[in-house]
Amino acid sequence: MTEPSLPELPGRIELSAPADPAIIDLLHGLLEQVWLRHPDVEDADRIRFEMAVVEVLANIVEHAYRLDQPAGDGQRRFTVCLAVTPEALQAAFADNGLPMELDLSRVAMPDEHAESGRGLALAAAALDDLAYSRNDGRNHWRLLCLRGRPR
Repeated sequence: MTEPSLPELPGRIELSAPADPAIIDLLHGLLEQVWLRHPDVEDADRIRFEMAVVEVLANIVEHAYRLDQPAGDGQRRFTVCLAVTPEALQAAFADNGLPMELDLSRVAMPDEHAESGRGLALAAAALDDLAYSRNDGRNHWRLLCLRGRPR
């Protein structure tokens, strides 16, 4: 699988795993490790970054694999890289799921009666930058949360 593109940042953490709903708990554990390594990250930044990372992964698990047959090895997989710098919290995802028809500039909260569709809108609102592209047969997501900036 093509790795997500984050610069070779010191202390960056990577995980590659099957794209299964149970993996969200593992991602929470990975984020706990990030916070233990970087106790200087403010709670407000942690909350908005973690919520966005989990929402994007939930979107990958739900939508990139819905109506899809497994890859040749029998599993759809994703890779995530997480990094903390003095200026920002960053995440990059790559997955071998179906391409998504997505225009992030048009992502908006659904009406109050909708039962779903809030995840990417919440992630986009929490982050300073959210990007999606399809390259080399892979979906790629980049998330950027600038530290210490009010939203």
